[in-house]
Amino acid sequence: MSAPENLPPAAEPAQPAVVPDPVPLAAVPGAPVPVAAVPEVPAQPGAARRLPRAVGVALATAGLLAVTAASAAVTVAVGKPDDKPAVVAAGAPGTASPTASAPASASASASASATPSAPATTEPPAPAPKPSSTVKGSVSNGRHEGDLRFFLLPIPEGGEAYGPLDGMTMTDEEVAEMFDNQDGIMRILRSYSYKESATRVYRTADGKAEVTVTLMRFGSTAEASEFAKNHTMNLDPIEITGDSAAHGYIRKPKQQAYTGSMTGISSQGDVQYKVDVDVKGTPDKALLSELMKRQRDWLTSGR
Repeated sequence: MSAPENLPPAAEPAQPAVVPDPVPLAAVPGAPVPVAAVPEVPAQPGAARRLPRAVGVALATAGLLAVTAASAAVTVAVGKPDDKPAVVAAGAPGTASPTASAPASASASASASATPSAPATTEPPAPAPKPSSTVKGSVSNGRHEGDLRFFLLPIPEGGEAYGPLDGMTMTDEEVAEMFDNQDGIMRILRSYSYKESATRVYRTADGKAEVTVTLMRFGSTAEASEFAKNHTMNLDPIEITGDSAAHGYIRKPKQQAYTGSMTGISSQGDVQYKVDVDVKGTPDKALLSELMKRQRDWLTSGR
């Protein structure tokens, strides 16, 4: 290393000054270590408003138009979305001078040494409170009062709702779309003293099935029962156990890698209920029977 320039003159030849080499920054205790940039995790788009798939209806009663339509045959793979990587904020690195000078003495070096200390013990953060429903309803002698969403089958432990946790009330346009926009469908519904509909879609905890529950409230128990009996689909029929008033349908996929579906239809009091299940491969009708029974019990007691 060359001697610094512009030294003052001296009587004797100047001895070259020895300057210590700069200490590498990574060797200095507390110096920040370059960290590779962490790619930003894209914000997950909000869950799109989803509607029950179109179904066919055959309504036959005195003086009314008989309507039948084919159900949609859309194949969708149902699976559990990949877990998103957690982003952990790192602590601020320590600061250090860009250069370091030689220690003045051995004792100074010893006193400047950092003494490791035991990490402080902290309590784990309390879990976030579980969201609960904010809608209310009551049932008496088969008549359901209050918010119809209250009577939607509760999401099982570990399940994940698509859209609002409490479900959604449906407009007339959405109800008509559910019936494939058949001519006169709203007129037919009103002939049964139709009042309102509500729906909710959720994914099961194991990520293997997607469940859609749809409720339709009518003017009386007799009207809801009659409408449910005439609500049919152009699919293969299946038996539903545990719900004597129910009838069901199944669509098996052409390949096990595709999505199959099941639908159950029944009524309790002044409400018709319909449960749709989409699952990869051939559906197990035992799952549909269980969901239909649970929905019936919930409509019966409200709890």
